[in-house]
Amino acid sequence: MYDALFNHLEFKSGEKLTDNERDAIMAAFDRKRMRKRQYFLQEGDVCKYTGFIVKGSARMFTVNEKGHEHIIRFGLESWWMSDHESLVNLAPSPYYIEMLEDSELLVISLPNALELRNKSRCFDLTIKALDKFQTIAMQKRIHAAIGMSAEEKYWDLSHTYPEFLERFPMNMIASYLGLSPETLSRIRKNGLRK
Repeated sequence: MYDALFNHLEFKSGEKLTDNERDAIMAAFDRKRMRKRQYFLQEGDVCKYTGFIVKGSARMFTVNEKGHEHIIRFGLESWWMSDHESLVNLAPSPYYIEMLEDSELLVISLPNALELRNKSRCFDLTIKALDKFQTIAMQKRIHAAIGMSAEEKYWDLSHTYPEFLERFPMNMIASYLGLSPETLSRIRKNGLRK
């Protein structure tokens, strides 16, 4: 289970883990198995962990006053899931994180992550790389939300994250894109005719 994390850290950091780093990582992370539809985080709870998905998938979402879900992000193998604001500020989260498949995660608390950054250059470099990637991804997501047509949003997603279309139901894809299921169905139908 830890091999997936070790490979991820080495790939993202561009460095090789030492035996001491591997030991420190194994001591800092806990294994967690979760069932499909089980919550990693629920609205109103304080997020206590960041989860690295070894196997499975997840979604992070909110529910508005009318009961409509709005998916903020998805997670797949080798992706990290948490509510960073809740984790850092110890504030109640407005989000749910739900497993969409039976999943295996490695979880780490913020204190353990901060300590591990001092013990492992590889882990520290990975966190820095992920911070850059998440900033870029968030900017692109905001641009798509405010600057793209429904069709452009769908085609951008299909080229950037084609695995989303294979792993997640279309009603969830529609929610992620901020579209109605009917609009997404029309876009896909028209796209197939071209």
